[in-house]
Amino acid sequence: MTALGTFLAYEAVWLAAVAGAGRGLTWPGLGAAALFIGWRMGLARRRAVEIRLLAAALLIGAVLETCWVRSGLIAYAGAGTLAPVPVWLLALWASFGLTIVPLFGYLHGRPWLAAALGALGGPLSYSAAARGWQAVIFPAKPQTTLLALALGWAVALALLTSLARRWLMADGADGAA
Repeated sequence: MTALGTFLAYEAVWLAAVAGAGRGLTWPGLGAAALFIGWRMGLARRRAVEIRLLAAALLIGAVLETCWVRSGLIAYAGAGTLAPVPVWLLALWASFGLTIVPLFGYLHGRPWLAAALGALGGPLSYSAAARGWQAVIFPAKPQTTLLALALGWAVALALLTSLARRWLMADGADGAA
């Protein structure tokens, strides 16, 4: 139930964040992310590993998103003038970090498969946020943006699953949530 519950809860966070952002609201994504993070921390058997993954995902996401925004490949609803990446999107990245152990355990020793799934899933998520909710805008050629998203997400998921494996092994864990 933990894997299914985590999947459904993360999808609810994604929906709250992108639907809220598409309407100019930040609080739905932040509230959903806070609830999700609290729930995952309460369930985590290897809390230190999960916190590291949250931090790693947040850092990776901030770097990638800043590069994409600054290069003009992508723009976001609800982006402020002070920071290029909106807080609702950073909350999504933080939440995503807490899905690595319970949902992607089968990828922890398979970086190429993780990269392939990241390259496919990342752009699909952004496309859905752009078309269905207007939370994401592709100011550049969509093909260029989708390629950049695919490359970034390939690296991100491969790196996060590799870090999870390393940290779980160092912690003596079997990869379970």
